[in-house]
Amino acid sequence: MPFNNPEILLSPSGAKLALRFQPAKKTAIGNIQISHGLAEHAARYQEFAEHLAEHGFNVYAHDHRGHGLTSAPDAPLGQFAAKDGDEKVLQDIGFVEKTIRERHEQLPLILFGHSMGGLVTLAALCGKFCTPDAAAICNSNFANVLNQTLAFTLLKAERMFLGSDVPSHFLPAMTFRTWAKQVKNYQTQFDWLSHDTAEVALYNNDPLCGYDPSVSMWIDVFRFMRRCNNPAPQQAIPLHMPLYLQGGGQDPSTEGGKSLLALEKRLKASGFSNITTQIYPDMRHESLHETDRARFMQDFTSWALKAIA
Repeated sequence: MPFNNPEILLSPSGAKLALRFQPAKKTAIGNIQISHGLAEHAARYQEFAEHLAEHGFNVYAHDHRGHGLTSAPDAPLGQFAAKDGDEKVLQDIGFVEKTIRERHEQLPLILFGHSMGGLVTLAALCGKFCTPDAAAICNSNFANVLNQTLAFTLLKAERMFLGSDVPSHFLPAMTFRTWAKQVKNYQTQFDWLSHDTAEVALYNNDPLCGYDPSVSMWIDVFRFMRRCNNPAPQQAIPLHMPLYLQGGGQDPSTEGGKSLLALEKRLKASGFSNITTQIYPDMRHESLHETDRARFMQDFTSWALKAIA
């Protein structure tokens, strides 16, 4: 089934997941499961999927609840669920992994997460929702405890006075709009994503991208962070698992990659011994849509081949 023509997969969480598949273009050596970012969708990973397929990987990517073409009774665009949205997102990603393994029983699997998808990836590992053979966390913002506390306080106030299913007023101002202002001479609110103006224009013109998430979705995003930043659940992850951390030196959402370096430090302190970290000084937030994305794709592929060897 072509990557741009998703199948519909009914998850135990009640969501009808739009699942895209790019088969390996030669004898398959492994599977890669992609977890996309906030306010975007899996179709944007087609170029990456085709690159990976050229190197022998089957690639799967589904739209999370409240995103893209996935649908659920309790998950309109911009909301994971009316209740326990973070838990349901993790159930979905675990179900997709189970489906991939059933279809390709003998092949290793790498879980790849971009931005919010990186939070989902690490949260899924900590909660044993997924058991991949290796994992990649790219361009993800693991906010410090102080920022998490402030965000939760503001979001709970909004939920009390406005409700949970309406767009947040505070969080877009603290995130997207603040990050936009950190790009010199920015022309659009999303120039912080990439130096490639054509890719930024595609994002800005995509009705399934760039919307303001609901109060409940933001709360769930910060719940992913809490799951990731708690040392105890990290004990569920094998210490020898190959982990790939990547960031952009010009990405305001990760403080120029500092968020990934801080995560690396915490993981090493917990005993993880197989971590590869790469910060690209000239890249912004979306490495896969940067002007030099071929370099990142090749570096990631080289790591992935070693990780499953």
